[in-house]
Amino acid sequence: MRRIDVIGIGVGIFAAGGILYLVLRATGFDTFDAGIWTQAVLVLGIIGWLLTYLYRVVSHSMTYNQQLKEYEDAVLQKRLDELSPEQLAALQAEVEAERSRHQASEEGKGG
Repeated sequence: MRRIDVIGIGVGIFAAGGILYLVLRATGFDTFDAGIWTQAVLVLGIIGWLLTYLYRVVSHSMTYNQQLKEYEDAVLQKRLDELSPEQLAALQAEVEAERSRHQASEEGKGG
C-alpha cells in the first residue's frame, strides 16, 4: 500500500466520522449524543478491521505470506524442471517408498 493510499483512507475515515456526526445532528441528536454515537461507530469499525487483520495474520493469508509461498513454489518447480529424467525417476521412487513406509506405519498404529 502506498503512502497516498494510507493518507486517502485516513482522510476518508475522518470525513465519514464528520458526515455521520452531521447526519445524527440532523436527525435530532444533541451535540453530546451525536458525538458519542459517532465515536462508538468509528471505534467499532476499527475493532472490526483489527479482527479481520488478526484473522489474516492467524490464517497466513497476508500478502507477504502469499508471495513467499509463490516464490518457494516457483523455486521448487525450477529445481524440478532442471532434474534429468534419471534424477526425476529416482526422486519419484524415493517418494513412493516414503509414502509406502508412512502408510505401513499408519496401519500399524491403527491395529
